[in-house]
Amino acid sequence: MASITFKDNPVTLVGDEVKVGDKAPNFTVLANDLSEVSLEQYNGVKLISVIPSIDTGVCDAQTRRFNEEAAQLDNVNVLTISMDLPFAQRRWCGSNGIENVDTLSDHRDAYFGEAFGVLIKEMRLLARAVFVVNSQNEVVHAEYVSEATNHPDYEAAITAAKDAQ
Repeated sequence: MASITFKDNPVTLVGDEVKVGDKAPNFTVLANDLSEVSLEQYNGVKLISVIPSIDTGVCDAQTRRFNEEAAQLDNVNVLTISMDLPFAQRRWCGSNGIENVDTLSDHRDAYFGEAFGVLIKEMRLLARAVFVVNSQNEVVHAEYVSEATNHPDYEAAITAAKDAQ
């Protein structure tokens, strides 16, 4: 199991750690219009950016960065998943011109969080992480950011997404 901290305090992650080479677990989350969305609905490569909350500085920067990169990535779906309500995600995207990323909410069931081992038990938030899943739904990149308030390795994730098929 991945070991992470939140503001230097250890937290408990619920679920199993997803590793490179694993088949990506399917999940159901909510789109901004409250419709259900699953991993299997996306064709091609998926870059999954996981954040604790869209309304924090690092999460804001992470979502903006992947939104900018998404415009340059062919055949790559960029998903940002958090526990934020779909209404808050839609409002934030509209206010910030985010058009290349699908923001998805795990607030209802925490199904994604448990499936990918990123659900923080003590806070019912998702730990910061980035996964790249190829078109065969195999995990080709997995990063659990060791301190949830730090940035992920953007370059490693983008390179993995470009190299995936």
